[in-house]
Amino acid sequence: MTSKTVIRVEIGKTEKDKIRLSRVVIKGFVLFLVFYLLLSTFGLSWIGKFSLYNHIFPGRLRLPFGENPAEAYNFSLDNLDAMFSSHVISVDERLNDEYRVFLIGDSSIWGILLKPEETLSGLVVSDLTNCDGRSIKVYNLGYPTLSLTKDIMVLEKAMQFKPDLIIWFVTLESFPSDKQLSSPIVANNLAYIKQISEKYGLNIRLTESSEPVMNLFEKSFLDQRRALSDLLRLQLYGGMWAATAIDQIYPEDYEHAQIDLKDDTGFHDWVPPEMYEKELAFNVLDAGEKIAGDVPLILINEPILISNGENSDIRYNFYYPRWAYDQYRKSLAEYSLDHSWRYFDFWDIIPMVEFTNSAIHLTPAGESILANHLLENIRSEVCPQ
Repeated sequence: MTSKTVIRVEIGKTEKDKIRLSRVVIKGFVLFLVFYLLLSTFGLSWIGKFSLYNHIFPGRLRLPFGENPAEAYNFSLDNLDAMFSSHVISVDERLNDEYRVFLIGDSSIWGILLKPEETLSGLVVSDLTNCDGRSIKVYNLGYPTLSLTKDIMVLEKAMQFKPDLIIWFVTLESFPSDKQLSSPIVANNLAYIKQISEKYGLNIRLTESSEPVMNLFEKSFLDQRRALSDLLRLQLYGGMWAATAIDQIYPEDYEHAQIDLKDDTGFHDWVPPEMYEKELAFNVLDAGEKIAGDVPLILINEPILISNGENSDIRYNFYYPRWAYDQYRKSLAEYSLDHSWRYFDFWDIIPMVEFTNSAIHLTPAGESILANHLLENIRSEVCPQ
């Protein structure tokens, strides 16, 4: 009898364990289903808002960008929320004694080949205060690739952090209409671009092939596994960023910007003597002004390399034939005057020898020259006479 009783008890336990296991499986399946539906409904943007940066790891001083994460501890991804969540701006509470300055622009502002402290935002961090005694804090929100539409996409996302002053650096290569959607981060965020276009009257033409179409399956966990993997990888590289403060590769040697230039007067599909202003995205500047709202915005034509080498009488540099760039400067100055923009033209303030691997990328010494000019204008803006 005793043995039979024992057997019956063991069988009872097994049945209970099976019941408990089945409940665990059911609960797990339900949780997975809920997670799946949330991910399908809202995509990965809500996940991007959660980050180990600024909590376990220090926030990055510039937006994530790179092509070799194994060495740079940084890489490019398309989730704007995740990018901003990793940036120091997302945790810095706006204090009553802080005056926030946002720098918007291309790779020259992000700081190719420059350490964070060598960039404009790193140099303009001396003990500055505005007329009210508030400390001036400068944030690097530049992002590589040339596109005004990319700039306003970053700016629109950044407005949630309440700037006091926006400084927007531009150059001619960011203006052609055919450049506006070519930046990878723009091409992979077309739904957001469409939203901005409709909200601020941009009338950006999205072709059928580029029109964002997202069905339930495309928003699903399985289809977005690469995006989710990128979010996780960004967190993992936070440890190396925290330990080294490295966020790009700094080669000992690199190919310098061209000084001897081709005998070519073309710019995109245009030839002299006239550039078609209708094909330049001045309307994106208008959208940027609308996004800024009541926040003061300064527009700056950024410095370019002015070559003295072969064919320098035809072209300023690899990017620009003289005729096209001269017309652009004239048009931008007139446009800024007509729209009452705060505008400064810094195009020729940097010596040729202070450019690195591009006609828009500066050496640390070149950045210092630009920073000094910028400081003068920041002071005049925050402490008007």
